[in-house]
Amino acid sequence: METSEQTIQQIERAIRKVAAKFPSNEEATILTDIHLRVTQESGELVAFDDDDNEITRVVIEQWIDSKEENFYEEATALLRNVLHGNLHEMVEQMSILRPFSFVLEDDDREHIAELYCADGDTVILSGELLPDLDKDLDTFFDELIKES
Repeated sequence: METSEQTIQQIERAIRKVAAKFPSNEEATILTDIHLRVTQESGELVAFDDDDNEITRVVIEQWIDSKEENFYEEATALLRNVLHGNLHEMVEQMSILRPFSFVLEDDDREHIAELYCADGDTVILSGELLPDLDKDLDTFFDELIKES
């Protein structure tokens, strides 16, 4: 799916609304996650806090009735790019106690991906910290057994 400039602007506007709820000049809120729920049929992007209170809602027109098989993978990549791009500083200044995360969920509230994790000076920029670790360990153990 080719992402339109309007889609990026709508997502950025939603993230700015979330950040506006937690301005940097206020005392830090105890929150561990901002949940972003995406609904493929309606195109809605809804942000919730830990207690399932709605923070903001936007309809991404390009996502309405999307038939993309890899919709959530593409939404994950796009949301990560937005959060780590122009909005990175704004997100880092939100008055939320560290660590906190932006988490992507589907409309059934199933966890899809961690989009952004901030823990003081540590920021995890992508999903898996150690991709293919299982494969690397299997190879290591196979080699170790051969040497025995």
